[in-house]
Amino acid sequence: MKNFVVAVLYFVSMGVNAQSVQLHYDMRHWVDPKANSKNFPTVYVEYFKNQDSGTAFIKPGSFLFKMEADMLGEKGNIGKAYMQVAQTLRLWKPPVFLHLSYSGGLGLTEPKQYSYYITNTFQVGASYTFQWHGAWLSTVLDYKYVPYAKPTNDLIYTLYWWRGFFNYKLELSGDFSIWTENKNHGDDLTKDMYGKRFSFFAEPQAWYNISKKFATGTKLNMYYHVNTADNILQAYPTVAVKYKL
Repeated sequence: MKNFVVAVLYFVSMGVNAQSVQLHYDMRHWVDPKANSKNFPTVYVEYFKNQDSGTAFIKPGSFLFKMEADMLGEKGNIGKAYMQVAQTLRLWKPPVFLHLSYSGGLGLTEPKQYSYYITNTFQVGASYTFQWHGAWLSTVLDYKYVPYAKPTNDLIYTLYWWRGFFNYKLELSGDFSIWTENKNHGDDLTKDMYGKRFSFFAEPQAWYNISKKFATGTKLNMYYHVNTADNILQAYPTVAVKYKL
C-alpha cells in the first residue's frame, strides 16, 4: 500500500490535471499461473479533454494522457511503467481529425539483466467521433512507426467506446486495437524471422458509480501477440476502484 500511495502522489505531482486515478488488482496469476508468477496492483492516471474546435485556423480536438504503473516488482515495487499521449486537430471543416500519438515505457525483471524497454511508438493518422444507439465511439486509423534496430512501418486501427446506463450509474467503456508488425526487429532473438505478425489488444471496462467521485468496477485486459509470440489469446480480469478528480 505504501508503494501505491507513493505512485499516486508521484503521478499527480507531475502537474497533470488528471480526470481519474484508478487502482486495479490484476488477477492474471489465478487465471494463468504458468505464464504469470503473481497477481499485482496497477495504478492508472488518465486525463481526457474533448476541446471545442472553435474557429481558429488550427482547431484542436481531443487530448488524451494515460500513465500506468504495474506493482509487479520485488516487494511490490513498480515493475513496469507505460505512458501514452495523443492529440487530435484539424485545419478543415469536416469533423475528421488528424491524430498524433506517442507511447513508450520500460520494465524491470528478476534478474535485473533481463530488464527491457517498451520501445517508443509514433503514430499519425485520422480519427472520427460519432454517436450510435446512445453510445459515443471514436474510430482511429494510424500509420505506426516503431524504431527497432530494424524499424517496422505498419497500420494500426483503434476503436474507443463509452456509454452510460441507468442515469449514468453504470458506465461501459474501453477500446481495442489491431495492428501488424515485422517479426524481425533486427536483434539476435528475431534476426532469422520473416514476415508480419498480427496483434490485438483490448481493455473493455464496466464501472458502477457509488458517488460523483468514487466508482468500483472491473477491466478485462486481452492480448494476442503482445506478451508472447505464441498463437494464444490471453484474457486477464481485474477488480478496481476509481477516484474522479
